[in-house]
Amino acid sequence: MAKIIRASGAKTSVPSVPKKPAKKVAKAVSKAKKSRKPKPWTPAEIHEAFSRFRKANPEPKGELEHLNPYTLLVAVVLSAQATDAGVNKATRALFAVADTPEKMLALGENKVRDYIRTIGLYRNKAKNVIALSQKLIDEFGGQVPRTRAEIESLPGAGRKTANVVLNMAYGEHTMAVDTHVFRVGNRTGLASGNTPLEVELGLEKVIPPEFMRHAHHWLILHGRYTCLARKPRCEVCLINDLCRWPEKTV
Repeated sequence: MAKIIRASGAKTSVPSVPKKPAKKVAKAVSKAKKSRKPKPWTPAEIHEAFSRFRKANPEPKGELEHLNPYTLLVAVVLSAQATDAGVNKATRALFAVADTPEKMLALGENKVRDYIRTIGLYRNKAKNVIALSQKLIDEFGGQVPRTRAEIESLPGAGRKTANVVLNMAYGEHTMAVDTHVFRVGNRTGLASGNTPLEVELGLEKVIPPEFMRHAHHWLILHGRYTCLARKPRCEVCLINDLCRWPEKTV
């Protein structure tokens, strides 16, 4: 009979489970946090946030320089894909010689182009300025219309342009959503949306009427100087205790 020999002290090996790299774990946790839907702002919190904005800056002003509703309209059209500072630098001299549609037409497209040469897309913008000036004279008696649809019908003018003009020139309670307002609305959780229109309608729905006259200016300035795209200044934010952004630093 064959003799069976057993190895003494032999252990059965169990395959080890590879550990998840620390970076992957941290990334997964961060992703999970981001995927959680933030708790909606309460009406009291929204009122508190805009009360703070009002107290800090009771009469906020837009940074585009203008002389009247017409020059405001032109400045906003020129500001597409350009900075306010860059537009102001070009329009100071332009508006000194052409502050009405009639004067702009007399100046002509070539000369307008020379004035705004430092602004991006200046050739197409000069063409739009002349075309909208002609349409204002032909259809609106040389005056900037007071409805969104009519302003949007002008060459180079879109919904944001209409909202800015209606708010700043005529005191309407409109919400102009630029990149700053879009970022602030989404990041803070005040009004999330995939498009500027979604954010605009969301903000109009939650902001109390008493704040709507200046709301878009407060949000633009907040996004431009505090809630920055790359390095938000959470440490000096007026509403950091109310903000729903999961990555805020305070």
